[in-house]
Amino acid sequence: MQRLTFSQTEKLQTLARNPFFEGLGADSLLEVAKSTLLQRYERGETLAWEGDPCAGLFILQQGCVKLFRTSPQGRQYIIRVLQEGDTCNEVPIFDGGPNPVNVTALEETTAWVVQAAAVQALMQKDPEYMRRTIRKLGAMLRHLVQITSEMAFLQIPQRLARLLDEIPAEELRGESANRWTQEQLAARLGTVREVVARAMRDLERSGAITIENRKIRICNPEILREWAQPWS
Repeated sequence: MQRLTFSQTEKLQTLARNPFFEGLGADSLLEVAKSTLLQRYERGETLAWEGDPCAGLFILQQGCVKLFRTSPQGRQYIIRVLQEGDTCNEVPIFDGGPNPVNVTALEETTAWVVQAAAVQALMQKDPEYMRRTIRKLGAMLRHLVQITSEMAFLQIPQRLARLLDEIPAEELRGESANRWTQEQLAARLGTVREVVARAMRDLERSGAITIENRKIRICNPEILREWAQPWS
């Protein structure tokens, strides 16, 4: 990790554009900015370890990271892959607990790091900011409920079809730095690579996708979305 230099204007503009801080007055933004740093992480470097004290609120300026948890057997479950402009590690900022997930850079990444104490002080001082924050956390909770429901009620081919439909085409084709492998897809779905490989073959035989040189192309979105529907 390397701490970078930056201008005050750049920092304030970044905070003002972020969903957690947009709409704040100039004085409040300045207070948060005093506790905000810009840091660079190498590919494979971990920004935050699950269970460690809160590492701060991360706002990605460049690059991408994966949020994941590891089972006692060492298997990864990728919760999300985040890119430029995304925010992560919100939960410990607001509940005072440890980091809930591991955050690791998938490529060279720069991120703004906002110290938890600054955000907590802002919530105590500004009731409207607290209400807006609660609404954002509510939206995050709904997303997690959706993921949990899919894991409970949908089988792997259905969940894989939904995931492939969400991932940008250039990432599936390996045309961006964030290239999805079958192992990463398996980790995101909470399964193993062999199960994903079988589901891939099913999707390919149906005409939904093609796989060539480890590149995935969606050739019939309608068929793919049929796969994504719950089976009766």
